[in-house]
Amino acid sequence: MADDDFSKLLQQAEQLTTEIEGNEELPRVERSLGQVLEASHELYSRVIQSGANDIQAHLLFGSKGIDLQQISQKLETLSSKRTFEPLQPIADSDIESFLKNERENAILSLIDEVNKNSLQTTEDQKWEHMLSEWTKEKIKLMNAMIGPSQNWLDLKRTPEPPSIADTPKKFGQSMLDNIEAAYARQVQQYNKLVFQGAKSRTALHQKFSQVAEEFNDPKVKEMWEIIKTMANIPALVRDEDPLKARGNTTIQQCLISQGKKYLEKRYKQYMSDVVRANPAAAMRGGEPGTFPLVRGFVGLRLQGQNTQGLTDGVIEDRPLWPMVYYCLRSGDATAALHCLRKAGRDHEEFIAALEEHIKGPEKALSDKLQTAINFQYRIQVRNSTDPYKRAVYCVIGCCDVSDEHSEVARTADDYLWLKLSVIKSRSNNESESFSYSDLQKMILEDYGETHYHAYEKPLVYFQVLTLTGQFEPAIEFLSRIPRYQVHGVHMALALHDVYMLGTPRNVQAPLLSVDTDDPIPLRRLNLARLILLYVRKFELSDPSDALHYYFFLRNLKDPSGKNLFMCCCTDLALESRDYDLLFGVMDNMTGMRSSGLLDQFNNPHIDSKVIALNLAEQLVNKGLFEDAIMVYDIAGNLEKVLELFCVLLAQVVNSGSDAGGLRARLAALAERVSRRLRAPDVAPPPAALLEAYTKLCKLMTFFDQFHSENYEGALETVRSCELVPLSASEVEARVCGARSARGELLRALPALLRALCHILIAQRQKLRAAQSALPVQTANKQLEWLREQAEVLNTFAGNIAYRMPGDTYSQLAQMQILMH
Repeated sequence: MADDDFSKLLQQAEQLTTEIEGNEELPRVERSLGQVLEASHELYSRVIQSGANDIQAHLLFGSKGIDLQQISQKLETLSSKRTFEPLQPIADSDIESFLKNERENAILSLIDEVNKNSLQTTEDQKWEHMLSEWTKEKIKLMNAMIGPSQNWLDLKRTPEPPSIADTPKKFGQSMLDNIEAAYARQVQQYNKLVFQGAKSRTALHQKFSQVAEEFNDPKVKEMWEIIKTMANIPALVRDEDPLKARGNTTIQQCLISQGKKYLEKRYKQYMSDVVRANPAAAMRGGEPGTFPLVRGFVGLRLQGQNTQGLTDGVIEDRPLWPMVYYCLRSGDATAALHCLRKAGRDHEEFIAALEEHIKGPEKALSDKLQTAINFQYRIQVRNSTDPYKRAVYCVIGCCDVSDEHSEVARTADDYLWLKLSVIKSRSNNESESFSYSDLQKMILEDYGETHYHAYEKPLVYFQVLTLTGQFEPAIEFLSRIPRYQVHGVHMALALHDVYMLGTPRNVQAPLLSVDTDDPIPLRRLNLARLILLYVRKFELSDPSDALHYYFFLRNLKDPSGKNLFMCCCTDLALESRDYDLLFGVMDNMTGMRSSGLLDQFNNPHIDSKVIALNLAEQLVNKGLFEDAIMVYDIAGNLEKVLELFCVLLAQVVNSGSDAGGLRARLAALAERVSRRLRAPDVAPPPAALLEAYTKLCKLMTFFDQFHSENYEGALETVRSCELVPLSASEVEARVCGARSARGELLRALPALLRALCHILIAQRQKLRAAQSALPVQTANKQLEWLREQAEVLNTFAGNIAYRMPGDTYSQLAQMQILMH
């Protein structure tokens, strides 16, 4: 059966072949069935060995005319193994192979070195870029960061100094707006009282709040009213840490009392406004006092359905407990007691509790009354439908500190007042007590800016922080809002003035930081950073105002222990370079210095001369020697003036005197320094330094004469300078003098000797031109003198212990040859 099938298959195949051969459109296939079978077997074996992926790759590349098998063969012939293989040792006599190996070794070592250098350069650039980016991010995030203090950012600014030849940057038009200028005037007036030592002076928060009234901004006025209220506590000690003092029970109770007092005063004003707007409906009448006001307000607030659920009857047509609550809310507990007494005899225990509360509002009730009030609350009041009754019991008896009283406390003010009211100095049930720290943590950390929609309602968030004694995060929050930044800075100054602002131990801390030793959740505000960020805007345009703000930092130290005020003054002088304005002007004739802006701040701990010395040191470190000379002169350090003068003059003593150049400026400065040296009250500087200065000044005159071709005068100046010999008898003394001379003088020697070579050669040429007209004896005598001068200079140059440039020695030798 199988043979029949195969015969049938063969017949069909032959028939197919015939049809294909007869079809002119298809090409002739030159393979038999056996060959096709063999090719299929071969293809199958290749698929089994290499997998289908290779076949697909062949098909893909083959469709584009690429022979993958041929390319693979070519790639196999290429190998990079031998490129970097160690070279084979060769015999010493094989010069050709040795040279070939040396050449390959040089190429390999060069490739290896370039590779290493490239990798190192890439690595360095990568880290440099990362550090730069990270520094930028730190600067953006630092001032708003809340976390432990870290030495992340140096307060000192390091501006790129302009070149010495540039004119100093002058202070320009004021950058202060009206609000900033008004505050700045008060700061200056206050500091002047400090300078005068006035012991009785108006507190800063009083001055600033008066200024705020002129701005016609009710929100700013309200902020200052809060600061004034919270600052009205017993005076704190300057040497005590404000945050430690804030943890004191007495101070804490004062802060709670002041916070409640502000909220009660504000609510009483609100009730008056409501009643005044609806006098007919309120029916207050003309009687003054809290009770009629609350009666009229309750009549407006509670009407119709709002009175449902209220218990214990009414007094004068008003529900009892709302009357009691609003009397307490407006700060008049006596009026609340009046309401309860008018209600009858059903509230004797609570009346007794309220009377005790009036005597000591910050204290918890006595054990007997506390037990009775708590019992009434658990049995009757807790499940009462009257929310005002529950609120009053919690306020007086601290019965349930977890109750939010949402039916009564509709605003942030109400909520805060209720929370402040349940904080007592002692609680019989400590497990249910609610402390001041708990309230602070709830507002700052549990709720925070998101809950209070701080950026949409900045006043509300500032208020809840400040009224709970958290001045530092409140001011830091204001500093992030451009509109209120100026007010936040001055609130910080006002609180710092009465020792109520917590500052970090390290002035390099972030703007707001946490100290692990402080109670949770207190923060510390970096006053130094806050002031520097604020002042940076106008310190160059309004230096006097900037200095007065810096003066608040006089009791702080930088990381190196220096007075922070003096450091800020140094930085300002570095940026402005207007030393005359800051330090005063030196009179060239008398040597006296006029008063500068810094002189008004002088006291036993601050000295403008010390600031000038610190500034001069930094100028020297930055290479601004010319400025440093002026500042050292202001500080009265003449020795440093001469040292820097010699350093600069040695570099340009032999150059031409270009108008306005460094050499011309040094020449003018030399006259002022020389007059200072001649003053009778000036201590003489070291002899070697004075000698170097004097001789360099003479060399400056010499080179001026040399460039103007006044050779006779130049030689006379050199003779008076006594630096190089002009006769054989002077050689030994001048060599000894060169050994003890300062380096600045020695650096000027090569240029001096080359100039003398030029002068002697010029005189030799002049003598040669006029030799025929001179007597023989005179000409020979002059020629002999020139030869002696050349020999003396060569001998001097060879004996001094100072190696000069090679061209100087060669020029001296050529000059001596030309003399013969």
